[in-house]
Amino acid sequence: MTTRVMLISPATGSALRAARFDDGSPLDEAGVRDARAAAGALPRADLAVTAPAPRCRQTAAALGLDGAEPVSALRDLETGRWRGRSLDEVMAAEPEAVAAWLADPDAAPHGGESVTALTDRVGAWLDGRAEDGGRVLAVVEPAVVRAALVHALGLPAAAFWRLDVSPLSLTELSGRAGRWNLRCGRPLAPAEPKAGTE
Repeated sequence: MTTRVMLISPATGSALRAARFDDGSPLDEAGVRDARAAAGALPRADLAVTAPAPRCRQTAAALGLDGAEPVSALRDLETGRWRGRSLDEVMAAEPEAVAAWLADPDAAPHGGESVTALTDRVGAWLDGRAEDGGRVLAVVEPAVVRAALVHALGLPAAAFWRLDVSPLSLTELSGRAGRWNLRCGRPLAPAEPKAGTE
């Protein structure tokens, strides 16, 4: 049975704009506006879920996915004591810790979760969806999209940091546990009207 898992990264908020480790801050007005504008570009789904973070839940609501259920397994990478701090602040205070974190997927110098642990958690959720079949739409943080790709494609964990995920982009995985195919991220934007149809 084929499953399609469609991962949507949330719209921007203040933490993303400030290059800060997320602290649960909500979307800003521009993010809400962008998500509402993208609502018409959503693919059909049998089930809609969201990460529990305010930014993801608000994006889901702005996209018209009011019934999207929060799923704990899809929460963002837990960054422990770095939560709410900017990357520049952390690099200035703990350069060796940041270097270790970026070089070693098993490292968690912030006291939170390692990239490996995140990938295992998200991978378990993804493989569980493969058992169900159908089309699942999930609004999740960029780190969760990267973890899903590392797991689904059997990439080395170090590839996690080499995957860029833009706000309000759609990344599709189809297949089943152990054999996933990737349709790379595309922006969620309203379709351009065809000439002569305005």
